[in-house]
Amino acid sequence: MTRGARILATVGIGLAMFLAALDQTIVATALPRIVAELDGIAYYAWVATAYMVASTTLTPIAGKLGDLFGRKPLLLVGMVGFVAASALSGQARDMTELVLFRGIQGIFGGILFASVFATLADLFPPAVRARMQGIFGGIFGLASIVGPTVGGYLTDNVSWRWVFYVNVPVGILALAVVALTLPRTRHESSWRDIDFVGAVMLAVTLVPMLVAFSITRDRDILSPEVLGLFAFAAVAGVAFFIVERRVAHPIVPFVLWKDRTFAVSSATGFLVSFGMFGAIVYVSLIYQGVLGQPATSSGLLVTPLMLGMIVASIVTGQLMVRMERYRFLGTVGIGVMTVGLWLLAQVGVGTAESDVVRDLVLVGVGIGVSMPLYVNAVQSALPVRYLGVATSQIQFWRNIGSTVGVAILGAVLSRELPVKIAAAVASLDLPPRLASALPQGGDAQALLDPARIAAARATLPSQVQPVFDQMLAAVRGALAASLHDVFVYAVVVAAAAVAVSVLLKEVPLRGHTPRVRREVADQEMHDEVPAFGE
Repeated sequence: MTRGARILATVGIGLAMFLAALDQTIVATALPRIVAELDGIAYYAWVATAYMVASTTLTPIAGKLGDLFGRKPLLLVGMVGFVAASALSGQARDMTELVLFRGIQGIFGGILFASVFATLADLFPPAVRARMQGIFGGIFGLASIVGPTVGGYLTDNVSWRWVFYVNVPVGILALAVVALTLPRTRHESSWRDIDFVGAVMLAVTLVPMLVAFSITRDRDILSPEVLGLFAFAAVAGVAFFIVERRVAHPIVPFVLWKDRTFAVSSATGFLVSFGMFGAIVYVSLIYQGVLGQPATSSGLLVTPLMLGMIVASIVTGQLMVRMERYRFLGTVGIGVMTVGLWLLAQVGVGTAESDVVRDLVLVGVGIGVSMPLYVNAVQSALPVRYLGVATSQIQFWRNIGSTVGVAILGAVLSRELPVKIAAAVASLDLPPRLASALPQGGDAQALLDPARIAAARATLPSQVQPVFDQMLAAVRGALAASLHDVFVYAVVVAAAAVAVSVLLKEVPLRGHTPRVRREVADQEMHDEVPAFGE
């Protein structure tokens, strides 16, 4: 493969990465407008849930198929399906259709995410690969910054449907570049090598589990519906494990967990994603609910975090190949993220906005360090035949961590907020008319709607409006106290990630020694697989 063809192929893969990452943020900005037009508030959460469940489920399956049949067919199928499903989403006539099309889009989004980083490993040697993965981590962060801004502009000035249509030209360009430049690898696999039973059992396990975590936004985590789904997923998971031990080409080779680099990287990815989404999901509550800042542009809320992530991701890719003990990069980076989460836990009503920006940058640095480091470590530690499935497993565990994190932290907020708001309002000893001016029962949404607050304040006589402001400040303080507890939980999980990261076993990334060690590791893993499956 010539240098020019490799560069063009990398550009095409980067466009595919940007396409999938952009979609996750651009749609969220338009959702309120979509719900208003299609009259489907009951399906609000399911637009994101359908995509997430489908994407997470397909990620390990696509990783394994890429190992069997090569990365190019998977990338092409992923891009074609993603663009087509995006166009269908833009044509949705009601929320049911939109949820269905988003689920289909999630299937192909999972294929894209599973294939991108594995394809980089096919194209570049370990030393260059580390740098490229750092750059691609920056692409993910850039999409997270651009997405909300573009989504808001298209929604306000054109139509919300264009947040889906905009994927079409980008996708066609990426498809053309990849199709023309990326070489197709030879393989000896056939459809008989596909673990169809394992793929079905994986879906049967993951879908109810992910749905159970997702519906905790509306139901108690100990409710019969949630516990029932967890129980079903647990039984299916046991059956999946038994099936996978008895097939020649399992979707999830459990033997990979015998490799310490893979085990530590997967566990760290799970824990980091838990803390990461604690910051991303609840930062809007800090800005708008606690500090009372208007949400003029939702993209600005996470921009500091993403900027920290972009810079750290690129720098980490450069440093990995220059440091013998590169595992400490991950430990230091996640430690910085832990400090950022702890500082976010201290935010109160009087906290300066610049302090929140600083804290978000620290969190972003930790995320940026972990993204390229652990993927590259795993790709260097395992045999080539496990490249796709191992890479997709890292992404898979990150998705699971984010889902579990949002569910658990959301449950903490739902439990703490009503109690703290009631206590804060009661401590003011206000007249009943004022006490009922703001909704009770933890309706934090009232704090995010300046028009609603202004309307409630305007109904009161001017002499009691200062008392209303006092009450509002007390409720904001209650929200800050609840968010303190949320971020403390995230800090504990991030601290666990710091401890786990120290256990990473470094694998050389360049020179002649890595190739020798890789051949030895390949033989060792080859010897282990039959014994493990017996």
